[in-house]
Amino acid sequence: MKQFLLTIAPKGGVVVLTGDDYHYLARVRRYKEGVVFKAVLPDGKEIRLLVQKMDEFRLICQRLEQEISPTRTLPPITLFQALPKGVKIDTIIRQATEAGVSEIVPFVSEYCVLKQDVARENKNGRLERWRRIIREARQQSGSNVETEICNVCAMDEMAARWGAFRSAYRKPSGLLLHQTPLAESSFHQALEDCDAAAALVGPEGGFSKREAAFFMNLGFIPLVMGQSVMRVETASVYAIGAVKTILLEVEKWTKKS
Repeated sequence: MKQFLLTIAPKGGVVVLTGDDYHYLARVRRYKEGVVFKAVLPDGKEIRLLVQKMDEFRLICQRLEQEISPTRTLPPITLFQALPKGVKIDTIIRQATEAGVSEIVPFVSEYCVLKQDVARENKNGRLERWRRIIREARQQSGSNVETEICNVCAMDEMAARWGAFRSAYRKPSGLLLHQTPLAESSFHQALEDCDAAAALVGPEGGFSKREAAFFMNLGFIPLVMGQSVMRVETASVYAIGAVKTILLEVEKWTKKS
């Protein structure tokens, strides 16, 4: 179900929406007076809003006191994504957000090919564009996960973020999606009893042997996704989908004692 992300909380139970928010709700979603819709507060809480009044420039909405049933909370999923060519990263960010990823960490690895226009791009401008993509994807998909993203980082910072991720949970699991078999394992084995998951996906050329060894020393479990050679944007969403499906169905496949 689609949703709307509020950038401000209602004051006195009322919120006035103008600008891009007005355009999205009135022109794109075609909301009229009397429509009730789901909205997400800046703190992540879901509420319902009633369109009380609208004109050519604004929507005046009233917060309703209806309770919204809580959704099942899955272990958080982080995507460590080596930067692909061009704007493929935008597609990956959109798809990962729609799939409910909690955090996206883009980083530069050995086989990344950075075009000059990307290298020159203003970091703050790039990050703001990615955040807009995330907001649009959450509103379109109805994802209740507040997806976070950082700017492109180097390998050492990526490793530090992985270390912080591991320290934050009881039994985190990191999956290294590699192009060649390095160990005999499966998604089910790697994700058993985990309370947080991370997928590590390379650029078009994959990871070098040196990088693969580095990631394995950090605690990532190497996996291969079948025999097909996938585009990087396909591999990312495939991996996230596999992880999320297993976590959603954990009660069905976990052996009961």
